[in-house]
Amino acid sequence: MSVWVDLQGQGPVVEQLRRAAQSSNPTHAWLLTGPPGSGRSNAALAFAAALVCEREQLAERGCGVCKACHTTLAGTNADVTFIATEKTTITIEEARELVRKAHDSPSSSRWRVMIVGDADRMAERTTNVLLKAIEEPPPRTIWILCAPSPADVLVTIRSRCRTLTLRLPPVEDVAALLVRRDGIEPALALHAARAAQSHIGIARRLASDAGARERRDTIVRLPFSLRDVSAAVRAAGNLLELAQAEAGSSNEERDIAEKAKLLRDLGAPETGTLPPPMRAQVRALEEDQKRRSKRSVTDQLDRALTDLLSFYRDVLVLQLAAQGGPGVVPCEGSVELVNEPLRDHLAEFAARGRPEATLARMDAINAVRRRLTTTNVSPLLALEAMAVSLL
Repeated sequence: MSVWVDLQGQGPVVEQLRRAAQSSNPTHAWLLTGPPGSGRSNAALAFAAALVCEREQLAERGCGVCKACHTTLAGTNADVTFIATEKTTITIEEARELVRKAHDSPSSSRWRVMIVGDADRMAERTTNVLLKAIEEPPPRTIWILCAPSPADVLVTIRSRCRTLTLRLPPVEDVAALLVRRDGIEPALALHAARAAQSHIGIARRLASDAGARERRDTIVRLPFSLRDVSAAVRAAGNLLELAQAEAGSSNEERDIAEKAKLLRDLGAPETGTLPPPMRAQVRALEEDQKRRSKRSVTDQLDRALTDLLSFYRDVLVLQLAAQGGPGVVPCEGSVELVNEPLRDHLAEFAARGRPEATLARMDAINAVRRRLTTTNVSPLLALEAMAVSLL
């Protein structure tokens, strides 16, 4: 089975990466871009697996069955380093460690592959640490950077990389992947893929977690409850609580397990006060966990706002269809919606407003998404202001 099999709807990108992996002298630095859910990290790992594949025949590299391919896709290949961050940014210390590893010779493969999964989450001074290593890498080292768009990476880095752009795969392709890879029932897979707007990771979670589907449905129905300022403020609080609950459920057990492992590794006493050096390491772990928790809440809020945006996207589509907007066939029943089960309610909502007002509401949601990810604004205050603007 080929390493490329799970890259749905990315034919042109896969073809270029396959040709590069089969070359005796591939480009030394790559930048893979595309919207969230397009599979940037999966493409980077598949490319790395093809580069270090054990097959001697060029045309067979990326076989997906040899040990090198398996260990790369599993994240355990010694010659492939993958770094991403669950905190706000990749630190300068982590970047320096990457540069150090990049100068190590491959232990058993043709190439040493360095993958930066969150190249957009580096401060300028951190990115500059990588600049020299990417500009003049050791002879057998290949860099792969991933980011949402070329603009998210410093131009000095971007100019030294070959850029490939992935797209969101069609809903049908995502559904087929869930059926084939995860054994999801076809109707549920199609519903999840459409609700996730082709984001493969989100679609898998929605298909396998009934609680996640319920939380999303609550978020999407939020505009129906916006009748006055008091209702808007309550809705904003509920939205934040949903995001915090989603983030907390995924982090709590992990935090406890990490702390217990650290104490075991340090040989900490079961009772009594920890020695100062141990306390310092525990504090450092707790600080990292707090930063991770903050990013988790921000990421969950962004996802919640994306789901909320899908409501107004559907409303806008219905309004334009009813008016015979540019490029839209004026037949509401033929328009495909993200939130298809709510079609009747959405049509009623759409009939009470105009496209201009819907666009203004979408702009308000996108503005809050930007503020939450680029400033230190209070999430609750930002959400309250947004909710009031949606009235």
